[in-house]
Amino acid sequence: MKINATCVVSALVLFAATGVHAADANKANVYRDYTDTVAPADQDAYEAAVKAFNQCLREHGVKYSWVAWGHETGNTYKYSYIAGPVAWADFDAMHTQMKPCDSAWRTKANPHLKGETSAFMVEQADMSHEPKGGDKNAVPQLIDVIYYTLKGGRDAHEAFTGAVKKIAAAADKSGWSSPFRTFEVRRGDVGAPDYVVVLPNKNWAEVGMEANPPLWKMVEGVYGKADADALRKSFGESVKESSSHIDSYNEELTYSAPKK
Repeated sequence: MKINATCVVSALVLFAATGVHAADANKANVYRDYTDTVAPADQDAYEAAVKAFNQCLREHGVKYSWVAWGHETGNTYKYSYIAGPVAWADFDAMHTQMKPCDSAWRTKANPHLKGETSAFMVEQADMSHEPKGGDKNAVPQLIDVIYYTLKGGRDAHEAFTGAVKKIAAAADKSGWSSPFRTFEVRRGDVGAPDYVVVLPNKNWAEVGMEANPPLWKMVEGVYGKADADALRKSFGESVKESSSHIDSYNEELTYSAPKK
């Protein structure tokens, strides 16, 4: 479902250098993303290397799945791999289980990489919406990925997060049919967005469809026009920049952990 990039949002909670609060360590709402960029001439060799790496993971019984996504718009020579949701503590076990395959990746895949980035993403339940009867764990064929970078300062952050929570609450109350999931980006380094919003799509026809009703009309129906306008203004003024692209699910490059 196509939703305007200024409509569905997520925001960064300023993250202290001391790390994650202990209370969050066992909550299974964390994802890890790796995004690779390859040269056009190296695509076939790179994909063969990923398949060989996945075979190594299978041989060692790695218990964590990695869902592969090809970038359909933006830089189309990018591939993203997502693991989760897991608890922070699970990344220790993941590191141990995958370590025997490190050399397979370095020798087979690294020669074909132009670059690789990684970040953690924490799902924000109160800034997300899943229609009744939906399955947020189902893997869609296409996803609309929206990046948000906020303006500096506490005021912008509070305005943004407050607006997003109200939008999600309105979507829940009104039974809005358009799902969205919000992720806070952590440890993404310079240039990483503060938040990522993911909109699932069954096919390209759904990508091109407008939400019904449009997001701000839905919000207006819940809070009234004056409050909806104020909310939209507050959200817009808190955003420094945003961008979006479409990813497609790549089953061949996905590693599926053995079923328990």
